[in-house]
Amino acid sequence: MRFGLVGTGPWATLTQGPGLKAAEDVELVGVWGRDDSKAQALATDLGVTPYSDYAALLADVDALAFAVPPKVQASMALDAAAVGKHLLLDKPVADSLDDARALADEVSGEGIASVVFFTGRFEPETRAFFDRIQATGGWKGGWTRMLASLDAPGNPFSESPWRREQRGALWDIGPHALSNLSALLGPITDIRAVGGAGDLVHLVLTHESGATSTASLSLFAPPEGSNFETGIWGETGTALLPAGDTPAADAFALAATELVAAAESGDTHPVDIAFGTRVVELLSTAEAQLRP
Repeated sequence: MRFGLVGTGPWATLTQGPGLKAAEDVELVGVWGRDDSKAQALATDLGVTPYSDYAALLADVDALAFAVPPKVQASMALDAAAVGKHLLLDKPVADSLDDARALADEVSGEGIASVVFFTGRFEPETRAFFDRIQATGGWKGGWTRMLASLDAPGNPFSESPWRREQRGALWDIGPHALSNLSALLGPITDIRAVGGAGDLVHLVLTHESGATSTASLSLFAPPEGSNFETGIWGETGTALLPAGDTPAADAFALAATELVAAAESGDTHPVDIAFGTRVVELLSTAEAQLRP
């Protein structure tokens, strides 16, 4: 399947681009970016064609992968879906529920395939843990702690405007928390949010299974206080999500290959636009609760 890459920032350079080049059944055709010089540089590194015209890229590919801010992604993906292009989306799929629903409706109406890149869902060791947890059963609750440090020296995302100025941890790492806890304990039916200093937010989640879980999120923890842990507890004890060692580019390659498979089979992927839209709905609910 012929893919185009939309975006030229750190995520596109470090993950999407190399992942698409490595993916089975994928041919990366070209790169589009808002900055022509960056598109040229990334395309040269990847050995593909730079595009300054998004419509021209759409005409040359069967599928698009996105590495742009959520608002930009929602608009450009809607244009791609309208002309029947399959979508490999980043999370969150949009920064508003209306935009997410509009995109989901377009994907459904066009009958195209979609996958959202929630990283843990495509790491083999993390998937194996999810499978083991689901097979065991009897789980009563869980937790995740994602305290990141955007200002840590060398962080490639430190200059990201949408993370700094608009949405913070809830919208950047919150989707990963919701995805992982859903995989462990089942669909989330209710969310409660309490804010802390800066972008710190604590979530209490109720799952369809009756289990409850919590999430603590920040992008601006002190570097020494940065900490990540996800766990689950129940009738058989406590289990911790192992740290994944699969490179993000390899996980993205798997996501691209599974998008191709979904497009060819007509089957929906477990983390498609419908799931991505549900995550945006939960984020929107939490954000409304945090407003003064």
